[in-house]
Amino acid sequence: MVMETERKAGALVFAVNGERFELPTVDPSTTLLEFLRSRTPFKSVKLSCGEGGCGACVVLLSKYDPVLDKVEDCTISSCLTLLCNINRCSITTSEGIGNSKDGFHPIHQRFAGFHASQCGFCTPGICVSLFGALVNAEKSNRLEPPPGFSKLTVSEAEKAVAGNLCRCTGYRPIADACKSLAADVDIEDLGFNSFWRKEDSKEVKKSKLPLYNCNNEVCTFPEFLKKEIRSGMYLDSERYNWYSPASVGELQNLLKVNKGTEMKIVVSNTGMGYYKELERYETYIDLKHIPELSILRIDQTGVEIGATVTISKVIEALTKERQHDFHSRDEIVFRKIASHMEKVASEFIRNTASVGGNLVMAQRKGFPSDIATILLAVDSVVDIMSGHQFERITLEEFLLRPPLDINNVLLSVKIPSVRKAFPETNTILLFETYRAAPRPLGKALAFLNAAFLAEVSPCETSDGILVNQCQLAFGAYGTKHAIRARRVEEFLSGKILNAEVLYEAIKLVRATVVPEDGTANPAYRSSLASGFLFEFFSSLLDRGAEITTSFLNGCKSTSLVKHSKLGQNNDQFYSNKSPTLISSARQVVELSKSYHPVGEPVTKSGAAIQASGEAIYVDDIPSPTNCLHGAFIYSAKPLAQVKSINVNSKPHLDGVAAVISHKDIPEVGENIGSSFMFGTEPLFADDLTQCAGQRLALVVADTQKNADRAALSAVVTYGMEDLEPPILSVEEAVKRSSFFEVPSFIDPKPVGDISKGMADADHKIVSAEIKLGSQYYFYMETQAALAVPDEDNCIVVYSSTQCPEYAHSVIARCLGIPEHNVRVLTRRAGGAFGGKTVPSLPVATACALAAHKLHRPVRIYLNRKTDMITTGGRHPMKITYTVGFKSDGKVTALQLEILIDAGIAPDMSPMMPHTIMSALQKYDWGALSFDIKVCKTNNVSKSAMRAPGDVQGSFIAEAIIEHVASTLSLEVDSVRSLNLHKYNSLKSFYQDSAGEPLEYALPSIWDKLAMSSRFNQRIEMVKKFNGEHKWKKRGISRVPIIFGVRVRPTPGRVSILKDGSIVVEVGGIEIGQGLWTKVKQITAFGLNSILGSEDGDLLDRVRVIQADTLSLIQGGVTGGSTTSESSCEAVRLCCNILVERLTPFKERLQEQMGPIKWEALISLAHLQSVNLAASSFYIPDAASSLYLNYGAAVSEVEVNLLTGETTMLQVDIIYDCGQSLNPAVDLGQIEGGFVQGIGFFMSEEWLTNSDGLLVTDSTWTYKIPSMDTIPKQFNVEILNSSHNEKRVLSSKASGEPPLLLAVSVHCATRAAIKEARKQLLSWSSLDEYKSIFQLDVPATFPVVKELCGLDAVEKYLEWSLGKNM
Repeated sequence: MVMETERKAGALVFAVNGERFELPTVDPSTTLLEFLRSRTPFKSVKLSCGEGGCGACVVLLSKYDPVLDKVEDCTISSCLTLLCNINRCSITTSEGIGNSKDGFHPIHQRFAGFHASQCGFCTPGICVSLFGALVNAEKSNRLEPPPGFSKLTVSEAEKAVAGNLCRCTGYRPIADACKSLAADVDIEDLGFNSFWRKEDSKEVKKSKLPLYNCNNEVCTFPEFLKKEIRSGMYLDSERYNWYSPASVGELQNLLKVNKGTEMKIVVSNTGMGYYKELERYETYIDLKHIPELSILRIDQTGVEIGATVTISKVIEALTKERQHDFHSRDEIVFRKIASHMEKVASEFIRNTASVGGNLVMAQRKGFPSDIATILLAVDSVVDIMSGHQFERITLEEFLLRPPLDINNVLLSVKIPSVRKAFPETNTILLFETYRAAPRPLGKALAFLNAAFLAEVSPCETSDGILVNQCQLAFGAYGTKHAIRARRVEEFLSGKILNAEVLYEAIKLVRATVVPEDGTANPAYRSSLASGFLFEFFSSLLDRGAEITTSFLNGCKSTSLVKHSKLGQNNDQFYSNKSPTLISSARQVVELSKSYHPVGEPVTKSGAAIQASGEAIYVDDIPSPTNCLHGAFIYSAKPLAQVKSINVNSKPHLDGVAAVISHKDIPEVGENIGSSFMFGTEPLFADDLTQCAGQRLALVVADTQKNADRAALSAVVTYGMEDLEPPILSVEEAVKRSSFFEVPSFIDPKPVGDISKGMADADHKIVSAEIKLGSQYYFYMETQAALAVPDEDNCIVVYSSTQCPEYAHSVIARCLGIPEHNVRVLTRRAGGAFGGKTVPSLPVATACALAAHKLHRPVRIYLNRKTDMITTGGRHPMKITYTVGFKSDGKVTALQLEILIDAGIAPDMSPMMPHTIMSALQKYDWGALSFDIKVCKTNNVSKSAMRAPGDVQGSFIAEAIIEHVASTLSLEVDSVRSLNLHKYNSLKSFYQDSAGEPLEYALPSIWDKLAMSSRFNQRIEMVKKFNGEHKWKKRGISRVPIIFGVRVRPTPGRVSILKDGSIVVEVGGIEIGQGLWTKVKQITAFGLNSILGSEDGDLLDRVRVIQADTLSLIQGGVTGGSTTSESSCEAVRLCCNILVERLTPFKERLQEQMGPIKWEALISLAHLQSVNLAASSFYIPDAASSLYLNYGAAVSEVEVNLLTGETTMLQVDIIYDCGQSLNPAVDLGQIEGGFVQGIGFFMSEEWLTNSDGLLVTDSTWTYKIPSMDTIPKQFNVEILNSSHNEKRVLSSKASGEPPLLLAVSVHCATRAAIKEARKQLLSWSSLDEYKSIFQLDVPATFPVVKELCGLDAVEKYLEWSLGKNM
């Protein structure tokens, strides 16, 4: 028994969207997200990563202080917040700030109007993140903003959502929607939207925005809850196993009484985002109510921070304006620390994560903490309680101790004033913090972090700067904890700083900062340490350096004042000006009125309910009675016998109902999990697992948490007897002749005479190699399905899939039942990108199998890790090429050998040779031959991912062109231009899809882009910049694309109901690409001809409904970028039928009655038994089924030579959409596709272990682009090219082709690296400049830095020393 207290304890009471909830008991491990999704009607709060890394689950937490009569609001990650932690708090979700019933909030309206929601899964969380910033800004004492705007600044609006991930939009429209509420926004900077026309004046534009009025804001804390605050603030510990000690003494007694039990000490539980615990705890002890642990005091001695104080509270305190008599040096240190803390995690994590929790994770578990490093540099101390003993020790000593046990509690941390260690004298105090991380803001662990504090002064005996003393801390580089570089400190202290001293110090740093064995990129991390030290001190080498907030040609450090100014201003200064993440963007769109309302930028269908969270996804469907939940057990071995699977089943404890495996498939069924035209893949491995990540079984339990927990803790016994080694590489597949067959009808054909082409060449590059890795889909909604048994041996399956027809067929085959017994329903998918095609089928099938066997509803919602490991992704490949070319750069012949890693099953892989070659043929290679093998390996099956094969083919083409240009020492842009197709060569390479000469738009796009982007002028500006800057280099690149697509047969149905409203069904699935929106527009257009002049528009009367495989058959696959247009054409055919039926009927009525309105027409038609439903099956003719898409992009980047960080400064795109069906939708597809391509080329690392099992399996290790990593200036022009009656209203595809343009960023990075290598050569003693190098994909920080020189700093100092001798 634990100790009893006299404090009044009560039930768990809280509010959600103003509604009171009281729970008499609850499992203390229950998260707020679990409760919201399973016990309330509020489904806007989404589960996506479960780690606090994506923002899909963000809610607003509001607390009331009765003493101050004040409500405190902050955003939090509900997937990590324990429900017991929100006692007497109020929660607001996106439905709570506005909805379709009570009216949408201006945030929702602006997200819809700025086209900032595509699949919509992430949108509610982003809206709440913005709302939280809005609520807090309105509480500030800033000047009242102009009417319709808030007190938010542009920078605050952007940063509020910087931690939220979106895979669809490319972020630009999200930033615009957020900025539109800011008081300091320039309305002209806001992008394409549905509110105003470009030519409108500023005042008109402002007036057309949905009105925001802070006086109408949502009440975040209901009055009824305020009255309950004083009663029962603490939970009844007996009921909840949740203890809230109110003093250190109570905590000591609790720890003593509960010794030996499974006990968890909690503050915010955010550590669960990184350390996924499977343990069950008997007791939870919440430290937040202990006053001593909640202290936050700043005085002349320093800053005392209680262990439970949140990171956000510390930032707020350290940046708060204080009296002028406060120590100025302390002010600098505090603000720098706060500035660094703002880069730790995301705001919705910092709002609850405690400083003490962060330090304890660093001490106990080796967490790569930024906070530990920066506090270590300023000689922080900590207070610890060990049993009944208290002690104060240095943070350094704390980190060096053995890991604390549960009875040792961190009470507080103290940042001492620098006054004592560095008294005010004629010296200068320098303090700077550093981190190199994949994202500047948001959740990203650093490759290395550092903080340096130094006191320097002018030397009295000679020119130069004397380092009086310094404190240097490094962390997160692959060691157990942050360290002080004592040897380096001792070496530098008392030295006059010069190049030689700095060089020796850097050598010492290299010897000190040594990552442990097994750390990724160890040499890079050591290089960062030397680079940061160099950046910190090198400004002092020039005694005449002016104080400036920039340093070393733009690097971020702060340098020194002139000696003459030491007495006037003896410290660095701090700038409050926060730069915006996205500086500007321009969209050029031509609107077409030819087919009203087609061609107009109609707001995406359902955008507002997506923003409010009312749009329903599969996991939002309420669970039927007795519903079970499933989780996959997957193999950790690539090729092994599965001897046993042991799930520690304790029904009374963990709710496991069954373990479903291949043995549970009905005798009349098949072990089939997916099927495509090239073959099948089993649902479960039988007695032999073929790859790491293959499904072995499905654990079915009473909750998703229990199913996941059981699956993760399952023990699989493997056997390796009598088995050959697995095939884990394409090279091994070739050795063992392990291939999938490519059918001749899709096998690409060679072009020209390769022997003649090679003979005509002046130069050759022979057998050069390229390797490309994989990419994960990272749809925000993971794979999901719900299966419900129905009468007469039937089953209904709700699936998040791009191909319900395929799911329907596979389920029937697996269960051994007729297809008419299966019904698959799909309303929408929360992102797909190809990952919801074949990879979605096993999830729906396993769900159906479990439901069929157990006669109970079963649902599956894969956790992010399982989804990443089991669903595959983009195809890795190895390319070997031989190319012949003339001295001017014109290619005469190209010969390729390509090995594609398909994994264990064919899936869609045999299509890859065709798509690779289609995109690669964008240049005139003269003659082209190839040998492409689709390799069967013991890796997870790879499937189609947005532009499958095309993106690799386009990259291969650019890599070859770059290689040719480097070999000849020619400007690569001139080589690209020289090798662009003329129409005759285009016809030779693309044959049936080339179209007419006038349709070949690429040459005009190429030239137009050079003008609109000022490409030639910017080349000169880049050269000038590179000549003036040592440690930052820029590159610029212009790249073309040609993308071939095929329009496929698609069904459609249009039904006009009695009241005149219209229901539409199509084969295509809404996955965020705007298919429903375009279909609604085409329906309104198709039926417009029978409208009366007073009827207005039919658009608002049209509803597109979910796909139903028993209602509309032959739906096929939504993919290949053309499903929207083929669905539109199917609907237009239906409308034509209805028009044919209604026109003569209307004419007869008009003769009798005169003009007749739409509603009356339809009502009378219904009475007269006119058939008001029409079905069609659109089959494109040969002339229109194949066509080419064209586009080009210019990208300019800046590379930091000290870190390898690449910043995208500007991107300019021109893309040919034909006659766009909806330019707003197409613009979103262009920007979103491009940014997804940036991820592939620059940041998304797909890494596996030696068994082929994915290890970059979380948001911690797999980094998709975020708002702080997209182009600073993002300009897109949609080109409406010439009409082509053979296409659907002359439109062209936009979903996949723009992704290929992102290779321009990679090429620009290569150009910047090339300049860095030239400079490095000038510092080295090498005689030859190696202009030919390969830049890997993705071009991550370590990859870029290595090519720029891991020892660049040392080479520079050596050169500098040599030059001065």
